[in-house]
Amino acid sequence: MIKRLIALTLVVALWGAQLVAAAPQAITRDDQKDLMVTIYNGNLGLVKDTRETRFDAGMLEVQFADVAAQIDPTSVHLKSLTDPAGLKILEQNYEYDLLTSAKLMEKYVGKKVRLYQSNGSYQEATLLSTNGPVYEINGQIHMGHFGQVVLPALPENLVSKPTLVWLLRTARAAAQRVEASYLTAGINWKADYVMVINAADNKTDLTGWVTIDNKSGGTYSNAALKLVAGDINRAKDRRENLGRMMDVAQKAPSAAAAERDFKSEGFFEYHLYTLDGRTTIKDNQTKQLALISASDVPVDKHFIYYGATDYYRTQSGVPMSNQKVGVYLELKNSKENRLGMPIPKGRVRVYKADTSGSQQLIGEDWVDHTPKDEKIKIKMGDAFDVVGERTQKDWKRIASNLYEVEWDISLRNHKKEAVTVEVVEPMPGDWEVIRASHPHEKIQAFTAQWKIPVPKEGETKLSYRIRVRF
Repeated sequence: MIKRLIALTLVVALWGAQLVAAAPQAITRDDQKDLMVTIYNGNLGLVKDTRETRFDAGMLEVQFADVAAQIDPTSVHLKSLTDPAGLKILEQNYEYDLLTSAKLMEKYVGKKVRLYQSNGSYQEATLLSTNGPVYEINGQIHMGHFGQVVLPALPENLVSKPTLVWLLRTARAAAQRVEASYLTAGINWKADYVMVINAADNKTDLTGWVTIDNKSGGTYSNAALKLVAGDINRAKDRRENLGRMMDVAQKAPSAAAAERDFKSEGFFEYHLYTLDGRTTIKDNQTKQLALISASDVPVDKHFIYYGATDYYRTQSGVPMSNQKVGVYLELKNSKENRLGMPIPKGRVRVYKADTSGSQQLIGEDWVDHTPKDEKIKIKMGDAFDVVGERTQKDWKRIASNLYEVEWDISLRNHKKEAVTVEVVEPMPGDWEVIRASHPHEKIQAFTAQWKIPVPKEGETKLSYRIRVRF
């Protein structure tokens, strides 16, 4: 019995020694067979990296290199696409202590190093601190640089690039295709749009671009690209950055092939855009890809003059002199208008050619996520030649909670063509228009609207009186 126990102990010891002595098996980008990247609006990316390698049977340590530096280790998942039941994960680590000269020096604090002298000789020293640095040489303390530092060996736990490390158990020796998926910060996308309107301001050419900004610390070569448009909820981590994320600060613009398209599909309560084809997203790169392109899209121009609810609560007189009239463009995202694709939120810039044919910027605004068949409203700015002025003609308190208010609104048009100004008046409480010079429409419970034609180089006055109960 004792002999059997001794023999078993020797076998276990020898097996353990072989396991410790065995070099980790590296799976690099050269083993990559497929790569898919899904990018969200909120500075988040989902990476699915498929690689192929051969595993020996038994227990082994695997290094999965060339992953994003800003990976979230808690989101990592590894599975075998070839033999799911034959691969078991025993341990998972994320090695992000990268090999740098500063890290090497820190690892050798309190240890012997060699200092290379200008005459070709070496001086033995003990590194006491990297701040200086500070050395002990022959019992004396020396500060400052005393030549090139030569280290006897590479310390453990330092890697040249972020690496995932697994301790695996495989049922049999075979070639396997494995997929590692993980979330990473530092990668984002946004949409930008360019509109070029015609001389009559009634049609526009619309082009949309996707801009991808990759600061994740990883390069995604020949990747299948998907974009998720929508506001997904993220669980908040009470801990701030734990220090494993790495800062990346540079950009390298890149042009994109404009002939490729994005295909849109509904995905849960969001929209998913899939690039037709593949692309490479380099680390520290800003890449642009064509999203949509449409020509001769009908567009409506609106002149809108807004009021405010507080105009009815007190005696205001002239609350604002020469109040500007806002200019808006409105278009419908429909197939009839050569659109009809769900449009992600982004910034839209609008251009128009001047008399010399040169395109000039005439306004920009933000648009929200817009489903098909919904309208897009873009504020261009304030009209230069169309102004409004409102004057409170009367304010009377009828009872403790009942008031009558009368307004005159003068709209002056200095343009050489007639315009229609939409007067939008937010009204508080229980209101009723008891007299008005022009017909109105109750467009919302607390909003009245007048559409007032104003002749070229002329003036139109709107007068109305309302009764308000609070």
